[in-house]
Amino acid sequence: MSANFRVALKKVVDHSYDIVIGETLFNSLIEDLKRGIVENVSKYAIITDSKVEALYGQALQEQLIQNGFHAELFSFPAGEKSKTRETKAQLEDQLLSRSYGRDCCIIAIGGGAVTDLAGFLAGTFGRGVPSLNYATTLLAAADASIGGKTGVNTPVATNLIGVFHQPQKVYIDLATWRTLPIREFRSGLAETIKHACIADAGFFEFLERNMDKVVTTEGELVLDREVCERIALHNCEIKYGVVEKDELESNLRQVLNLGHTAGRALEALSGYDLLHGEAIAIGLVIQVQLAERLGYVTSDQAKRVIALLQKAGLPTEIPVTITDRMLIDKMYTDKKVRKGRIRFVFQEGIGSMKRFEDGSYSTPVEEQVLTELLYKIRQ
Repeated sequence: MSANFRVALKKVVDHSYDIVIGETLFNSLIEDLKRGIVENVSKYAIITDSKVEALYGQALQEQLIQNGFHAELFSFPAGEKSKTRETKAQLEDQLLSRSYGRDCCIIAIGGGAVTDLAGFLAGTFGRGVPSLNYATTLLAAADASIGGKTGVNTPVATNLIGVFHQPQKVYIDLATWRTLPIREFRSGLAETIKHACIADAGFFEFLERNMDKVVTTEGELVLDREVCERIALHNCEIKYGVVEKDELESNLRQVLNLGHTAGRALEALSGYDLLHGEAIAIGLVIQVQLAERLGYVTSDQAKRVIALLQKAGLPTEIPVTITDRMLIDKMYTDKKVRKGRIRFVFQEGIGSMKRFEDGSYSTPVEEQVLTELLYKIRQ
């Protein structure tokens, strides 16, 4: 004798949100809060890192308090090394000790590590509380603050632990780019170039023509406003075009991992001495040369991708301290691995992605093929 009861939970959820691009957007954020962009919130937790805390975090907290909001600041040591489960737990304990509950809102202000970590925290705290992202780096503007993927790193691999949690709104403050160290800005350019490779040949050509209007090969930030606005807007448009069709990364969204199979492995193997974008730049080089070998891009197209990365001042060679064996072993921890086989996504030419016969945007690559390519790259 048994009984059966069906739990019917079908529902339609609207995860839409706005992205605003401009300069000095604190007033815009505060006006949105006054208009009730997040409902039933009595207190705000500003999550940031030790660098951004002094630059922008404290100022945002002061303005929120001046406008009658209950806001407190919580920070963690800057850097990808701090984007861990342990840091998340520490922040959660701090929030709980300050009596934060389900009536709070998380405001993440900073770069990709901050929006990744704070977004994960918001997605699980109280089983999910609303969050806002205020991006202060090109990397966050191009990638991390948009799309709802959140997570932390582990000793095994990057970003394997996390949740999908969409923000209520994203603010991309171009003025904050002026305070970025040159390496941090270039790191964001890697994700920008990746987006152009994925979906927009015209944007790729725009970057080829205008890279020296944002950064010089000598290491000087130029930051032409019109060019920066176009870079920010195109990054959002391209990522939105993918996320809209595949919010939970069932297939298409894998294309956003272009360069990441090798890139994330390099980032972890370097002990995060390589910035995320620096590692992704090298990963893009490995991907495009492998794509050339497999016939998905021409030799000229591969050279253009590598040349643009170099024009942005990004590394394009595998560090000598990381052996081919180390790199291949670490690639086995990538999220796309299925049945013990390393998988890559590939660009097809410049501005489009290769889709395979089974409909997938990723495909297994045999270890022997990778070994031969890595040997060739190092020559």
